[in-house]
Amino acid sequence: MSAVMEHKGAENQQGPREFVSMTVAGQLFGIPVLTVQDVLGEQRITRVPLAQPEVAGTLNLRGRIVTAIDMRCRMGLPPRESGHGMNVVVDRDGELYSLIVDSVGEVLSLAPDLYERNPPTLEPAWREVSVGVYRLENELMVVLDVVKLLDIKRAEAA
Repeated sequence: MSAVMEHKGAENQQGPREFVSMTVAGQLFGIPVLTVQDVLGEQRITRVPLAQPEVAGTLNLRGRIVTAIDMRCRMGLPPRESGHGMNVVVDRDGELYSLIVDSVGEVLSLAPDLYERNPPTLEPAWREVSVGVYRLENELMVVLDVVKLLDIKRAEAA
């Protein structure tokens, strides 16, 4: 299920929403906890010739080939200085993808009244792949739509 579908009427939902928090270049992002299949430390990634720049390569997860997406590149952020970071594995239509992030935080349980639509000041490229934001005590968490985030071909056309 798309995060967009999950967030329709988020303001009207009674209970808290749960997100896996992660940071990329100091920015806090979140994805719905039910979209996350696994969280992995640094992995050996095999480059894929002629792949889009966002595709860091592939990794092997218990015998399954997983496409690794460099979140810094995908979000238009500067490249990581060293290492591969952590991997948040998500499923899209039966295919596994690994989102390479700088760090993975805790699962946040957030009240619906903290949710807001994307602010007009949010970077346009981020607005295309997010469904809204949560204003936390000291920072803003951008909630990502995994389906749109993984639509790499659409992003290249833009």
